[in-house]
Amino acid sequence: MKIINGINLYKYAKTIIPGGTTLFSKRSELHLPNKWPAYFSKANKTDVWDLKRNKYLDMFCAVGTSILGYNNHNVNKSVLQNIKKGNLTTLNCPEEVYLSKQIIKHHPWASMAKFTRGGGEANAVAIRIARSCAKNKNVAFCGYHGWHDWYLSANINSKKNLDQHLMPGLSYDGIPESLENTSFPFPYNDLRYLLKLIEKKKIGIIKMEVMRNIKPQAEFLKKVRRICNDKKIILIFDECTSGYRENMGGLHLKFKVNPDMAIFGKSLGSGFAVNAIIGKKNIMKKAENTFISSTFWGERIGYTAALSSIQEFKRLKIFKKIETNGKLIKSIWLDLSTKHNVQIKITGTNAIPSFEFKNNHIKKKTFLTQEMLKNKILATNMIYINIFHTEKNIRKYIKVLDKIFYDISKKKLKNILKSKICFKPIKRIN
Repeated sequence: MKIINGINLYKYAKTIIPGGTTLFSKRSELHLPNKWPAYFSKANKTDVWDLKRNKYLDMFCAVGTSILGYNNHNVNKSVLQNIKKGNLTTLNCPEEVYLSKQIIKHHPWASMAKFTRGGGEANAVAIRIARSCAKNKNVAFCGYHGWHDWYLSANINSKKNLDQHLMPGLSYDGIPESLENTSFPFPYNDLRYLLKLIEKKKIGIIKMEVMRNIKPQAEFLKKVRRICNDKKIILIFDECTSGYRENMGGLHLKFKVNPDMAIFGKSLGSGFAVNAIIGKKNIMKKAENTFISSTFWGERIGYTAALSSIQEFKRLKIFKKIETNGKLIKSIWLDLSTKHNVQIKITGTNAIPSFEFKNNHIKKKTFLTQEMLKNKILATNMIYINIFHTEKNIRKYIKVLDKIFYDISKKKLKNILKSKICFKPIKRIN
């Protein structure tokens, strides 16, 4: 049997799939152009095998979806058992009800839940429901919230509006210009800016990630909550990334600030597609009036995977392990930075630690990815921690990073960088 080269397959894919792949963040150009292996044949725990059967230590965890590691036995067992019983029928699957009850139990402020498969559509559904309830339909947002028209429309009056929320120069091609001035970004931790926006633009909805890279300043989230109460604005926390990663539920529970609606995805299904929108009853009931529906939201795989994942989170006590490993990695980054005099800025939660080179970041990031790949590690300047990032795996990663930092400090990048520069990275302001 002929072994397929993933690099060549990706080149071919670009001729029949726009961008080469359905998921933007999996484009090879974002990591290591013309060298990234692109495709996998199998995966287990923290290991991924490419099409040529090369084995890699994966520090990305499928863009943060697999905090239980790849191929969790108990989750897979639950899913397979239900698939054998039938996945999608004329009748509804009861797991939708069971999962709703479970997620609401974790968030006592919420009364109802609705589900999608992807995070982008979950965000769009949340905005639709909120707009059907809010007097003013304009949205103030902070952070990244998917690909739908309501979000990208922020770039119509300025292509720079999303620069610090996702990535520079995103095109609004295909977005109706009638949506101009309906969605407005605001800087994280900047209450003064937000208040001006509310007064000038008749904001009825505030949508934000609770935390990504930057810690909220003292009382920031609580003050946003009070503003929403005073102005009768619907507050939505997008926790597609942060939810069920550091605690059993949303990160907002740690900060003791409850929204009116919240969204969860990524880690909830342990690699299976499921996203949840939860909220207060008076708001969520509006979903009965506005038409929101999709055939495949009724399949049972995602619900089953989420229910089993929640059981595994409890059984394995994962959140403490993830936090401990994240803290360890951050401290080692700081030590290596000092050791080699390579200036970096460390950000992110303990579950998703990241750093940025203070000078020439994109070139250095590309070199880092290049050298990690040589050593059979899939990694850049950001890590999605999972429970199988053991001390042994971390030591392997750090050993390579030590050498990378040394080379950056002692050698000229133009002499050691063997790849084209990667695309400008995705940014999230918070």
